[in-house]
Amino acid sequence: MPKAVWNNTTIAQTERFETVEGNTYFPPESLDLRYFRASDQHSTCAWKGVASYYDIVVGDQVNKDGAWYYPSPQPAAANIAGYVAFWRGVQIIP
Repeated sequence: MPKAVWNNTTIAQTERFETVEGNTYFPPESLDLRYFRASDQHSTCAWKGVASYYDIVVGDQVNKDGAWYYPSPQPAAANIAGYVAFWRGVQIIP
C-alpha cells in the first residue's frame, strides 16, 4: 500500500492509486488533510491540463507547492481527476 512521507510524517496512504509518467497519484480521500494547505500556484500540461498545488505543512516546516493535482483534467487524463501527486522531497514508499 503506497504511502507519501514528508518530514517523518505519513501525509497520504492508499491501496488505490494511479501511476502516470512515473508519478503515483493518490485519491483525495487518502490525504491526511491536516498537512495540506491550498496554494495559489498553477501550471499547465499540454495533455493533462491545468494543475493546482498544495503546500505541505508538518509542524513548523513548509514544503511549498509539494503536491499537485488536476481538478478538471483533459479527457486523456480523466483517471487522475482530483488525485494528488508529490515531489520536492516527499518520499513515496510502495
